[in-house]
Amino acid sequence: MHTLFISDLHLTPSRPDITHCFTQFMRNEAIHADALYVLGDLFDFWIGDDDPTPFAKQIQQEFKHLTAQGVPCYFTQGNRDFLVGRRFAKQTGVTLLPDETVIDLYGTSAVILHGDTLCTQDVRYLAFRAKVHQPWLQWLFNRLPFFIKQRIVAKIQTDIRSDKSQKAMEIMDVTPDEVVHVMDKYQVPLMIHGHTHRPAIHHISDAPQKTRIVLGDWYTQGSVLVYSESGYSLEKRRFESQL
Repeated sequence: MHTLFISDLHLTPSRPDITHCFTQFMRNEAIHADALYVLGDLFDFWIGDDDPTPFAKQIQQEFKHLTAQGVPCYFTQGNRDFLVGRRFAKQTGVTLLPDETVIDLYGTSAVILHGDTLCTQDVRYLAFRAKVHQPWLQWLFNRLPFFIKQRIVAKIQTDIRSDKSQKAMEIMDVTPDEVVHVMDKYQVPLMIHGHTHRPAIHHISDAPQKTRIVLGDWYTQGSVLVYSESGYSLEKRRFESQL
């Protein structure tokens, strides 16, 4: 018995090596899990649930096959796929989760989230996040023709890359006080998140009974948290070209 966690795959047609690793993971590993949790940024950017491209349909089919086999799959939106919505959920069978969710992992309570809201020093990003999460703006965007949305997203992606290149690394990492605050809010000993691309297991010095697990990105290899009754491990999955 085990539960799997992944995040920050940034799937895109331009990186077939990542997509191949993901499909092998879904077909050979996730199919045997008690549950799969995707903690955001599955896509490099999800333009909307009306995406008609073969690539979008391919990824949806992988989730549909998994959930049809009886494996529960849960999805937390990230900063790159905050437009994943009810239509995606209906077509794939995944369950969409709120920004912060408390789950039971074989007797241990854990709060799971993407992790971007923990980076409180990144004021500019949090302002952008608040803007694009406004329901009226998403409602408007989702009703634009798909080709127009593609152009808007291309501009946003360029702006994001430019903004990140000018930020200090510590600004884009989590704020320790915010981590403790969120864990105290839910009274849990465990937090699992992604976003920072800094896979690690942190035993919080100011609160020795608290542990924070950071999932890795999939840029150079797959990254999976395997959690079972007997323990947990952060594991790598090599791309086909590395085998």
